[in-house]
Amino acid sequence: METRTYTTPLANKMIVTLEDDATVSEIRKALLMIRGIASVRMVKESDLTVTPALRSSIRKARKESANGETIVCSSLEEMQQYFDSL
Repeated sequence: METRTYTTPLANKMIVTLEDDATVSEIRKALLMIRGIASVRMVKESDLTVTPALRSSIRKARKESANGETIVCSSLEEMQQYFDSL
């Protein structure tokens, strides 16, 4: 199976940990008002857990990549063309 990947330019990221769930909505609104903030995404601790199934999938993807079983797109348009062809 071939895998096609598209890498986006790296963006600066900031992680903010809040003690009180009640302030999450207010902090999110305040952050979005700051010029230069592109997006605010809420992440739960469970979203960061690497399950055995995910670990297995990562191992498989690394093996495929090492064997050259990948397709690389050099642009978003090229990636969209690939998806449209499926």
